[in-house]
Amino acid sequence: MKSHNIKHHYEMKVSWSDEDGEWIAMAPELPGCSASSDKPDAALKELETAIDLWLESREESGWPIPKPIATRALKGKIVVRLPKDLHRELLEKAAEQGTSLNQYCLWRLAGPSPFVLRERRTRYR
Repeated sequence: MKSHNIKHHYEMKVSWSDEDGEWIAMAPELPGCSASSDKPDAALKELETAIDLWLESREESGWPIPKPIATRALKGKIVVRLPKDLHRELLEKAAEQGTSLNQYCLWRLAGPSPFVLRERRTRYR
């Protein structure tokens, strides 16, 4: 088995599963890559082996291996293609709120609009 130094850069999560009655460790960036054990540390150790096998399988089959998110140089910019009607609707909503389209979209992606939160706080005082 080939050793993949990159494996330690993938996010690993461990949580208790009542349904399975054991600890489940997952690598969310690697679809289907998980392991389980009666102890959280053991589940994570098993996951390291599962990650090696997952990467080896992808390599052998010629499928691309995703670069770990933790090692990516993120610029804070994404480009999204929208239907014209949705683009127009977002522009109108941003104008109603007196903000830029970029700022309005950021607020919507982050969760409830600060304008809506402010309105709710005012209403319930």
